[in-house]
Amino acid sequence: MRPLRTRLSALGVALLAAAPLSLTAPATAAPGSPTGASAATVEEERLPQAAPQEILRRSGFDRWQPQFARGLAQVTTYPEAKRYVAGEGRALWERAVDRVQGRGPAGGDLSRDDDRPLYWARLTMTRELRAWQPGFGLSADQRAALLGSLERTSRGQDSIDLPAGRRVLRVVVTGFDPFQLDADARRSNPSGAAALALDGTTVRTASGRPARIETAVFPVRWADFAGSPARSSDSGLAETVERTLLPHVRRGPRQADLFTTVSQGGPGRFDVERTNGAWRGGYPDNARVSRTETVPIPDGVPTVRPQPQWTTTSLPYRQIVAAGTGPFPVIDHTTVTEIPAGGSTPVERPDGPTPGSAARAGGGGNYLSNEIAYRATLLRDAVRPSLPGGHLHTPVLAFGAGNTDPADGEVTDPDFVHNRTAITGQVREIVTVAASAVDAGARR
Repeated sequence: MRPLRTRLSALGVALLAAAPLSLTAPATAAPGSPTGASAATVEEERLPQAAPQEILRRSGFDRWQPQFARGLAQVTTYPEAKRYVAGEGRALWERAVDRVQGRGPAGGDLSRDDDRPLYWARLTMTRELRAWQPGFGLSADQRAALLGSLERTSRGQDSIDLPAGRRVLRVVVTGFDPFQLDADARRSNPSGAAALALDGTTVRTASGRPARIETAVFPVRWADFAGSPARSSDSGLAETVERTLLPHVRRGPRQADLFTTVSQGGPGRFDVERTNGAWRGGYPDNARVSRTETVPIPDGVPTVRPQPQWTTTSLPYRQIVAAGTGPFPVIDHTTVTEIPAGGSTPVERPDGPTPGSAARAGGGGNYLSNEIAYRATLLRDAVRPSLPGGHLHTPVLAFGAGNTDPADGEVTDPDFVHNRTAITGQVREIVTVAASAVDAGARR
């Protein structure tokens, strides 16, 4: 995902000017706490605001935190806690998928396509778990492991279930949480909405072959993408991309035939990002943490050595761009920012990197969308270089023209819903075109 600005510029600057972001680190466990209890995180501290509370109430997802708390109160051992927390995390993911896909009662008047109830409900549950005082000894490490389990399971990261056999194509799609919430806590992320809408669904390629889609969503936090648990906000959340994707890019009877990571990009267009860079540009994340460094690769996972500065999409971008998949144009985006070999000053290159250059921004910038694309395609190159995969940026999701004030505006409006459903629908069509191209190539 890019920060909400055109090519990392004007729009994001305006939003930050309106609501400056602190670069303070998230809260951590209190020293010497006997049960490992910790203060609320930066993300959890946003929960009392009016917009999150309204989103939870109008979706019916305000009911899950009290239910989760009642269940925790009945837990008497750590093994029981592990089972309970993992089960409740998976149940939250399934409820969110069911709501978006129209199964069961809506639970409120908020439109079903909305990704935000999952995000805010997860935070109510992590906050509850962080403050939980069980009747048995619970160490800080054990609590952190429970928090990591709740995060992974409630994001669908451990429930990607691709079918075996040659009859069906297997597709993995990922999205992201809402972000830039200090500027506007009402924000939605269309990539997360698309992930919820597509999870467990089947599309048909041009030949009629079924393509099964499985999805997951990722946090907008630098630490969770890092290569060491010590740098993660909770133990077990580090290496989140590799942990989630590696089982499905490896060869095997249920291997993916296609993957695309998806995030929110620039206004009014989709971008198929041609090139991804090994650089973190420092933009603050949802925990108000900044990172400016080379993308750190975890120890112990398959990778390419020496670490490359650039990776490249293997999505069938020509077919995707040419297909006319929906109301928004789809661009083969080739621009990067590099420091040329022997140079010291960043230079923008419209046609991709030059030999020997150092990355400063991929086609998708240097925020977490570029990073997930870089990590996923680097993993592909280490394990299955022929696997089609890459990154797709969606248009920015905006509120209607009369609903732009974060303080006084509505949490939803007809334009907001229409644009999100249009983006989700076009993601589905783009995935279908990509699957059709992969299917056609396999038939040659």
